[in-house]
Amino acid sequence: MNLSQKGQATIPKDLREKHGIEPDSGVRIRDNEDGEIVVERLPNLQYFCGAATTSERGTDILRDEREGDEARSQRLDREY
Repeated sequence: MNLSQKGQATIPKDLREKHGIEPDSGVRIRDNEDGEIVVERLPNLQYFCGAATTSERGTDILRDEREGDEARSQRLDREY
């Protein structure tokens, strides 16, 4: 896969179909603990429907995501 002049890449059709990545859907690009680049399909809003209606599930999801983001940021700060 090559990057365009703008740094854009196209996810191959077979991978988009396999992982349910539809046009105009979101993906997140990050690096993992091994320094590899990872592309993750973001859940659509339906995934979160009702998440906050049972105990603190919605809050738990956001807290877990923020903790992961903070850990990645700290690791990157140490590496660079």
